[in-house]
Amino acid sequence: MVNSQPKVRGYSALLKEWQGCLDLSPLEKAQFGAEAQALSRQIHRLEDRHARVAAFGRVGVGKSSLLNALIGQKIFATDIAHGFTKKAKASQWNHSITNLKSIELVDTPGINEIAAQERECLALEVALHSDLVLLILDSDITTIEINALQVLINKGKPVVLILNRCDQWESNEIKKLVQSIRNRLPNIAQNLAIETVSAAPRKAKLFSNGRVRSQESDSDVYSLKKTLLNILNKQGYELLTLNTLRQADSFYLSLKSGRLKRRKSEVQSLIGKFATLKASGVAVNPLLMFDFAAGLALDTALVIQLSKIYGLELKGPSARKLLQTLSMHNGLLGGVQIGIQFTLSVIQHLLLLVSPFTGGTSLMSSAPVALAQGAIAIHTTKATGRLAAKELLLNSYIPGANPTSILRQLSRANSEMGQYLLNWDMNNNKKSYNKALLP
Repeated sequence: MVNSQPKVRGYSALLKEWQGCLDLSPLEKAQFGAEAQALSRQIHRLEDRHARVAAFGRVGVGKSSLLNALIGQKIFATDIAHGFTKKAKASQWNHSITNLKSIELVDTPGINEIAAQERECLALEVALHSDLVLLILDSDITTIEINALQVLINKGKPVVLILNRCDQWESNEIKKLVQSIRNRLPNIAQNLAIETVSAAPRKAKLFSNGRVRSQESDSDVYSLKKTLLNILNKQGYELLTLNTLRQADSFYLSLKSGRLKRRKSEVQSLIGKFATLKASGVAVNPLLMFDFAAGLALDTALVIQLSKIYGLELKGPSARKLLQTLSMHNGLLGGVQIGIQFTLSVIQHLLLLVSPFTGGTSLMSSAPVALAQGAIAIHTTKATGRLAAKELLLNSYIPGANPTSILRQLSRANSEMGQYLLNWDMNNNKKSYNKALLP
């Protein structure tokens, strides 16, 4: 387990510095204002070491009752009518946790209420912005719950599966139900633990008049409470940090995508100008090494100009990767040129032998070389421009911090955090960026 204490302030300070260097335009402030504020609140929670645990699930599975049982008080309103919770509510959970100052339990609306799509979206949003999600069931898992679980895991969310109302079944029935749930879980969720609880059990009571009524009895959430406290003690700070860094990285990807989209036409014009310059230079220049050096210089200048237009920078591995690709492009140009020149030189020698009879037409053999070089130069410049735009979208760097690099550092320090990141990266927008944004 990594020593987290000194990094609590470190990560939040890095992210604050990074956020201060974003340099949002007035348009971006208007477009991303709500997201930027949400990110600021999340960074503030990291700085304060304030973790959030959200109860998530279908209408009527007992989310509010479960949170009340964990707290030991009736904080969250409950009702026999399904869908009583209409908006997200939160309450402090008073437990001493390593590297955390406070824990907040969050109740959310149900995810399948008729004519309540806004509340369903709110529930998912709250869950995705929480550090740990409790997915609560009250029977065998449904398609709605499987789909919700898949979304949470794809977003890298740590999830605890909870089967509520276990007071309704015998122990052997509970075992069969748990096994049925596990059999229906997607492959990516097969290792999730399934906790069994009775958040608000009721028992029959016989009165003196012979009538039988149900009464509330003590909740049975001891095992779940122990599991949650163990998770928060071992990983609470890391989960909070993971959630904050992921939000920062997703926000930055959206910001960069917007910049690429808005400045696409300007970039296309710039690439066209550089393609014309390179084509003109290699077509008229007879020296191969000069073509290679001039082509690399023009491509490098193009990347610099692109980074200025987008307001982004490339540094470290991304810059080296791009430089290697530029060298390959120019090497391709030089290799094709050599091949064409060699072929034409053979033809030229043959034509020299018959030059008295051709009237000097062998001197015209250099024209195809120039045309071929120019076409290759235009193609490689356009390819370079698209590659540079892609790298700027995915791997650009702003001074002060880099959410992606910190995420990788966190995953290396903690193997379980690495698994959450692996699940997230497999379905991240970075893996399926919109090619339409590229010039």
